[in-house]
Amino acid sequence: MAKIFPLSEGSFTVGHDKEFTPFNLDSDELNSRSIGSLLVEVQPFLVITERDIMILDTGLGFRADNGELQIHNNLRACGYEPYEVTKVLLSHLHKDHVSGVVFTDDKGITRTTFPEAAYYIYRAEADYALQNGYPSYPKALIESLLSSSQVEWLDGEEGLIDGYIHFTHSGAHCPQHIVFLIEDGTEKIFYGGDEAPQLKQMKIKYVAKYDYDGKKAMALREQYALQGHKDNWQFLFYHDVKTPIASL
Repeated sequence: MAKIFPLSEGSFTVGHDKEFTPFNLDSDELNSRSIGSLLVEVQPFLVITERDIMILDTGLGFRADNGELQIHNNLRACGYEPYEVTKVLLSHLHKDHVSGVVFTDDKGITRTTFPEAAYYIYRAEADYALQNGYPSYPKALIESLLSSSQVEWLDGEEGLIDGYIHFTHSGAHCPQHIVFLIEDGTEKIFYGGDEAPQLKQMKIKYVAKYDYDGKKAMALREQYALQGHKDNWQFLFYHDVKTPIASL
């Protein structure tokens, strides 16, 4: 049976400037932030299957008070070390999802955050990210990762990783976004990145302005919800403040 751990970096508001500002759920007021600000969680996931120790997206790359990467601290709190991670699955390369792919150590050397892992990247998304860059894509971090020997390229409209991890090009939140379905025995774990970011979006139909193709994203969420209910998927919600894991 798979084990799933949210690796939250905290709650944030994000506005039209695409900057992520920490938000204290106990003391901050959303209406004090700029008009149109969204309240989101930023939480990569640790998924343990019979074959792999996987990270799904890598967060904002923040450091904790002890100077360590927060994602490293969170991983260790679950009982695992960074070198034990075997796969990193990236839904897309927006900065809130990939700023933790590499880090700079105390000697000023840039290193991959998970030194023994294969990083699975949709090739078309990497090309798009490098062409577009700031403010959505952290180009320097992406270039550092791509210069490593740990990248495994994903191509085509859909495919299979090691016989049990399905990826599909979805292309609604951003043109080259992909989603993952992990089938571990009888379990099915769906990770939709920003095309299934919060539980409420799977239940309420609306067009989100932050999606590249809002109508397509809305239709996909409805499709995922129906299929997930039918096949008993566990959904992983990267931006949900209260419900990171749920079945529909």
